[in-house]
Order: sequence, then structure tokens, then C-alpha cells
Amino acid sequence: MAGSNINRVIITGNLTADPELRSLPSGTSVCKLRVACNGRRKNNASGQWEDDPNFFNVTVWGAQGENCAKYLSKGRPVAIDGRLDWHEWETDGQKRSAVDIIAETVQFLGGRDDASSGSGNGFSSSVNAASSDIPVDTSDYVSAPVGAGAADDDIPF
Repeated sequence: MAGSNINRVIITGNLTADPELRSLPSGTSVCKLRVACNGRRKNNASGQWEDDPNFFNVTVWGAQGENCAKYLSKGRPVAIDGRLDWHEWETDGQKRSAVDIIAETVQFLGGRDDASSGSGNGFSSSVNAASSDIPVDTSDYVSAPVGAGAADDDIPF
């Protein structure tokens, strides 16, 4: 079935460089990101598991691209949801081709200080509201009274 094709990619990784923002003559903003995602592979010679990095070029359009340029920097963990775009060109008589990711959404992972932490896995090792980009609203949380939990014999299975 021709109508059942799906072109979707989701990656998490760290930026390998600061975002590059530019504007087209039409006024539309376009931001270029370079993201590294580590995989694991076993080295046959040593028998040890090693990180196997993959690098992806990501294009982010419009206001979302402007936000990426404003708030992201090299080393920052991100999650990208988008589609693959194959293109080709010719340089000095040589045909070249590449597959890029056109981002539909970019989620900033971790806190602003995570770029310098060197964790490399895209996730913060501790949850700390003070280091988050988004303030935490706890006004709708109600503390449970002590001893209000169900006893083990109250579980129905």
C-alpha cells in the first residue's frame, strides 16, 4: 500500500556545537543543529563494549528554531521528533548526498547547566527544581496524611 508509508524519527542526544540561526529572504527563521547519539557495540578485538557515536544534522524552522538558538548551546541534551529528508548536490564534479532530520518538535532535556556536566546520556542524574528551565508549580499537590496508605492485605490481587 502506497498510503501506509511512514517517515518518522525520534532521537535523544547532545548538541555537538552551538545552534546556527539564520533567516531566509522571506523572513522565515531556520536553525541548524548537530546532535550526537551514542550507541553501543562490542569491539571484536578486545571483547569490550564501546560507545559508538552517530551524528545527525537537524533543521528546525520558525519560532521553534529561534527558541533553540536562544536557549540551547553545545553539550545540551535534547530530544528531537521529526522526519528524514534525503538530498543530493554536486561539488567539484562529485555527487554528494546526505540524510538530515527535519524537526517537528525539539524538547530541551535536563537543566541549563547540564551542558557542562559531561553526563552525555541526555538525562540529569538528579531531579532538582532549581536547575530546571521550567518553574515547578506545586500548588495543586496535597500532602497525604501519615498512615493513609493502604495496608498490604487491602490489595485486591
